[in-house]
Amino acid sequence: MTNQLQFNFGLDYNKYQAKPFLKWAGGKSQLLIEIAKRLPPDFKNSMYTYIEPFVGSGAVLFWLLSNYPQIKKAIINDINSDLINTYRVISLHPTELIEILKIFQNEYHDREINQEKKVEYYYQKRQLYNSHKNDDITQAALFIFLNRTCFNGLYRVNKDNNFNVPIGSYKKPKICDSENIMNVSKVLQKVEILIGDYKATLDYADNYTFFYFDPPYKPLNSSSSFNSYTKDDFNDEQQIRLKHFCDKLDKLQYKWMLSNSDVKGVDESNNFFDDLYSEFQIDRIKAKRSINSNATKRGEIDELLITNYKHESALQIA
Repeated sequence: MTNQLQFNFGLDYNKYQAKPFLKWAGGKSQLLIEIAKRLPPDFKNSMYTYIEPFVGSGAVLFWLLSNYPQIKKAIINDINSDLINTYRVISLHPTELIEILKIFQNEYHDREINQEKKVEYYYQKRQLYNSHKNDDITQAALFIFLNRTCFNGLYRVNKDNNFNVPIGSYKKPKICDSENIMNVSKVLQKVEILIGDYKATLDYADNYTFFYFDPPYKPLNSSSSFNSYTKDDFNDEQQIRLKHFCDKLDKLQYKWMLSNSDVKGVDESNNFFDDLYSEFQIDRIKAKRSINSNATKRGEIDELLITNYKHESALQIA
């Protein structure tokens, strides 16, 4: 049974400080302090099961596993098949992945390649990635290569499920971070990696379970809409469906935290999340975002952290 899964967190996390291996629009690295302040009050002293149904770049996952080794087990999930394939490849085949990434990095940074040829190289790799005819390790390497070299580290696909982000303007991006890939691989030995609809993660919950939800954000406006994470948009109907799932978790007495955009911050009359989560605790925090296509609209904005429990916002990081 899934509830009987056990993990031994015996790693020296000061030695293996894993960090996100991807650039990720909306990544949570900068919000870790705010998230830490809002963890369940007994999180430090209890053996929780940690479940992250929308794992993305894993910033919260890696930070929690590094700072809370008493976590009993960890489960991550995502609907993006290539993202989950990359997690699994890093877990099982890090050395082989590094070998391919080194080739990509050497070829991309070859002194003999001018900018025109570099652009051509990028789009050749994007076409190869979109063919989906590669073995799992090569597909994972292409996923990381495109992430490190595309515009702003975005992941966006069209209705045909083809990655369509243009090349970025980085002069010499680090495509192969061998040390971090090995660190991530060691940490992932203690993580159950799932793919599919987030609701299936409920099967992995036990008595003490903490869910952290970081779904595709509700767009603040048309120019900031980068939620085409799969060929099917995560629209308002999907946001409401997720809230109903959170209601179910609350009734089952599981603790959860959810992050999302603060649409009220740009439109005072927009009470979408305030109404939707009115019975729960809603905190507004500051975040710096730079994914808006209009450079003048980038900068510090409000985001939401919503919990189904009372927390001490002044709680010190463990």
